[in-house]
Amino acid sequence: MPASLDRHWAVIPAAGIGKRMQADAPKQYLPVAGKPILQWTLEALLGWGFLERVIVALHSDDTYFEKLQLASSAGIGTVVGGDERSDSVLAGLQALQGKADPMDWVWVHDAARPCVDLTDVETLRDALGEDDVGGLLALPVADTVKLAGEDGRVSQTLDRTQLWLAQTPQVFRFGALYDAMAQANKEGWLITDEASAIERSGASPLLVEGSASNIKITRPQDIAFAAAALRQD
Repeated sequence: MPASLDRHWAVIPAAGIGKRMQADAPKQYLPVAGKPILQWTLEALLGWGFLERVIVALHSDDTYFEKLQLASSAGIGTVVGGDERSDSVLAGLQALQGKADPMDWVWVHDAARPCVDLTDVETLRDALGEDDVGGLLALPVADTVKLAGEDGRVSQTLDRTQLWLAQTPQVFRFGALYDAMAQANKEGWLITDEASAIERSGASPLLVEGSASNIKITRPQDIAFAAAALRQD
């Protein structure tokens, strides 16, 4: 990777309880290929080699994180997250105040995306270069997309050539991301990812094509897919 004067930080929102997994533990702690999902994710991020620090936002009642092998790593810090993803990301950003400069990069990555590929990360970082805004990994939509009406019937077929599926990491300048997330929190915007907040602030994130293997583990059937991908690495 090319040298850069900008520093890089990471925030992992991991305060969710994973209701759709129907498991006894939050999904980020479920075992996949012999390790908890979050363990895999943290190992991936620490393996990038350019992050100053990784901030993990945890549920206030979390009793699982301290049992992870990397829990006491010098490169990892924790904060208490919130009920929504945006609350947890903002808490992570607040922990970086006084440490990160406004033009430093912040990489926000899902706790339940353990299969993120280093090559994709390098591609994203190189594509951003000295960009003032930032960007995210994403996949062009391959299937025909239907818009449903309230009656459950197709109301419109959308032009898929301009549609992308957002992934993480999503990478933005610390100052711009902090301001956007704080404004989203203040105004009560529905923010499902950090790019949404940046878009609401008037900027346009860069889309960089990622890999289909970078799945977000959401449902029980995703476990087997992730396990196969991780065993191949």
